[in-house]
Amino acid sequence: MIRVIERSALSLFRMMESAFNQIFGERWNPWYQLGALSFYFFWIVTVTGLYLFIFFDTSISGAFESMEALTNNQWFAGGIIRSLHRYASDAMAITVTLHLLREFSLGRFRGARWFSWFSGVPLLWLLFASAIGGYWLVWDQLAQYISEITTEWFGWLPFIGDSLARNFVSNQTLSDRFFSLLVFMHIAIPLFLLVGMFIHIKRIKLPKTSPPKGLARGTLAALILLSLIKPAVSMNKADMSVSVTSIDLDWVYMNVYPLLDSWGYGPVWALLVGISGALAILPWLSPNKKNTQQAAEVNPDNCNGCSWCYQDCPFEAITMIEHDFKKGHKQAQVDPDLCTACGICAGSCPSATPFRHVDELISGIEIPSFSIDHLRQETHKKLEALKGNQRLVVFGCDHGNEIKRIADDQTAVISLPCAGLLPPSFADYISRQPEIDGVMVSGCCSQDCYFRKGTEWTEQRFHRERMPHLRTKAGQQKVKLFWAGPAEGKKLKQALTEYRIELAIHKAEETEGSGHD
Repeated sequence: MIRVIERSALSLFRMMESAFNQIFGERWNPWYQLGALSFYFFWIVTVTGLYLFIFFDTSISGAFESMEALTNNQWFAGGIIRSLHRYASDAMAITVTLHLLREFSLGRFRGARWFSWFSGVPLLWLLFASAIGGYWLVWDQLAQYISEITTEWFGWLPFIGDSLARNFVSNQTLSDRFFSLLVFMHIAIPLFLLVGMFIHIKRIKLPKTSPPKGLARGTLAALILLSLIKPAVSMNKADMSVSVTSIDLDWVYMNVYPLLDSWGYGPVWALLVGISGALAILPWLSPNKKNTQQAAEVNPDNCNGCSWCYQDCPFEAITMIEHDFKKGHKQAQVDPDLCTACGICAGSCPSATPFRHVDELISGIEIPSFSIDHLRQETHKKLEALKGNQRLVVFGCDHGNEIKRIADDQTAVISLPCAGLLPPSFADYISRQPEIDGVMVSGCCSQDCYFRKGTEWTEQRFHRERMPHLRTKAGQQKVKLFWAGPAEGKKLKQALTEYRIELAIHKAEETEGSGHD
């Protein structure tokens, strides 16, 4: 059932991502930057919040007036910043929620990725607590409504009781000291949220915590424009002697408040705790079907301690230790609990080259389910089956476009767990074969690699910016890189057609040049 929901959600996300690619391009597509945008919005909220705090009066009597002065007397700064603070906070809640749903649809909560998923669940509570606490500080009628309902809601819990709610019985029971405590909480909770966010990405190497500059600037401009068009304003001042009958809720953060009125406090607690609990144990409710022993394995006989795999692992699953039998040398060590079996480490190993004259090709590190020797055998098998005048080999990715659709007599296709598993030496080796006209390497969208760094590292390896890289001129001339997401089959076919034309033109030019000689 869970996997059926996953597939349905993923189909919806793929359609939206493809549409946004047409508008923004892959680099600025916000669907590929949801986590980074969440961090970005957090910093906007932090900076604007610091400015507001400078002018904020933390007393019961002065809170409302100070916010009104900021909004009206400083409309050019304080008013815009208040609105920006509000809308950036809403935007963060939206991107965090979409990020959670998208990671679920991609299945990126299982196996070694359980930690990031599990650690993200408490962040939802901290995020909503931070925002709702901020509404209290305005101390208008909306704040009055929130404070009354929230304290009664928490007071329903037996270990809290109704002592908290008594602070909001009348104007006389409220104190500046209690209000200062609310201000302190509104500062402390976001700090805990920030710490939690960094714990959330702890197991990820080089996490993406800031969106591309163009997307960041455009997003900030949109928030400022929204702040000018529809500025955030207060309702009338809170008065505990008067019941609040009409309010304008922030549906992003207060979507459960109507349920508190209609369902009661207990059922809403059951709903939220139930959802949080289900999210927290989801990695174990729907575990990986693959054997957990498929983590990368190190062969000390072929590991020279170069540390390239250590540098390239996107999930910090590899460490360097003393070599088993080579004194003064290092060797890689894999933590199977952190390994996602992407194979990027195998693609970085200098011993993973088909140029080696051995019966069985064993590299320093590889994943058992898709060994380098298996890749060599599969490659030779596909090469032997090729026919026609223009023979191409296309390496793809299991999580990218389904390359089997482009296979024919002239096109051999080999799908890998990740494009990053392909050592550049394989493309180099194939391109030297006189009967092969070209090699294309495809995979996930350049901004949305399933294993985070597969496309990026492959780009750098094939462009001689990262080791190991293509070493021969023939390899550089006859190899083409093209990234296409799962829903971009037409783009891949078009790219393949254009590549064939390029190769035909290049071959004709070479033939013409040889004739003149």
